[in-house]
Amino acid sequence: MGISTHVLNTAIGRPAEGMAVTLERVDGDSWSEVTGGMTNADGRVAKLVEDDDLELGTYRITFGTGGYFSGRGEVSFYPEVRIDFEIHDASEHYHVPLLTSPWSFSTYRGS
Repeated sequence: MGISTHVLNTAIGRPAEGMAVTLERVDGDSWSEVTGGMTNADGRVAKLVEDDDLELGTYRITFGTGGYFSGRGEVSFYPEVRIDFEIHDASEHYHVPLLTSPWSFSTYRGS
């Protein structure tokens, strides 16, 4: 049922609007870009992969945290956050949220 993401800037308690997001998939011994985008006003990229295009395998989402915080006039410790995860059942929805601040981040499998 696809892949989506949501980014929250926990330092201000608001969605992280305008953060670059790239989705890649393992292709043999290397990563191939699947898609990308920018988070909307709600901090979301709703459909990184459409339901019918989801394939089994290992994926990586890269969040442009450094560029996002720099655009806000802030220094950050992490220039990027990369999250690798595996798709075992293409009939499920995979939501990969990021909670971030200039000095920390965490993630979980959302719904």
